[in-house]
Amino acid sequence: MPALDKLIWQIETDLHKELTLMVLSDRCAISTHHMCRLFQLATGLSIMSYVRARRLSEAARTIAQCDADILTVALGAGYGSHEAFTRAFANYFNILPSIVRKARSTLSLDLMEPFKMKNDMFVKVQPPEMRSADAFLVVGLSTACSLENNGAIPALWQAFNTRENDIEEAVSGAAYGVCSVADEAGNCTYLAGVKALKKTAGMDHIEVPAQSYAVFTHSGHISDLPKTVYTIWNKALPDTDLKTARSPDFELYDRRFDPQTGRGTVEIWIPIIA
Repeated sequence: MPALDKLIWQIETDLHKELTLMVLSDRCAISTHHMCRLFQLATGLSIMSYVRARRLSEAARTIAQCDADILTVALGAGYGSHEAFTRAFANYFNILPSIVRKARSTLSLDLMEPFKMKNDMFVKVQPPEMRSADAFLVVGLSTACSLENNGAIPALWQAFNTRENDIEEAVSGAAYGVCSVADEAGNCTYLAGVKALKKTAGMDHIEVPAQSYAVFTHSGHISDLPKTVYTIWNKALPDTDLKTARSPDFELYDRRFDPQTGRGTVEIWIPIIA
């Protein structure tokens, strides 16, 4: 089963039970960080935002179709009180649950339906090459990324390109896009930079630990990279039965990639448990 299908199945099966990112990652045999990235790539949402939206949507259907009191529905949706549920419901749908009860309809609501695999996102991806890398330092510029919004990354690369020459003792030959391990809320940091032998004042940095990797390649235009990454997480990695490690993953841009045209070869390094 593709990774996203497995994750959605787990969420839908236990939608009204206590769900945490740790529980879901254990059941799907994927690290929390990479599970969050996979879901964001596919949906544009964090996992827990999706869970809340699904619970509120199912609660809306129950309110419209059944005679259960709203407190009972609230408790079933994971809210501890009528007030907390009403506030969350109104914030999400911009309407009170009592009005939905009176209307006996959800036609005016933008309900969150279960996500399905986007088959048009699948592309051909070659099997990965297994590699090991010693610890190294990447220096550059970074931005905090909500897993619901990574639109700042292209602008980050543009800003980094204007300051690349400021980096002290840089190691030439490649640029790196490093994504740090996500927290429980699905927030991470993306750093655009180059390998360096020392830190540079006024620049950000990340220390990437020694690690084993499954290295995939993307060839073509950079705009199609999300499809390659989507395929890696949903099909290519599950097909290998490799388990990801809780460590930063990164994109490597070397001389095979032309930043002016956006075309060439990019390597995607996914940390794995050897």
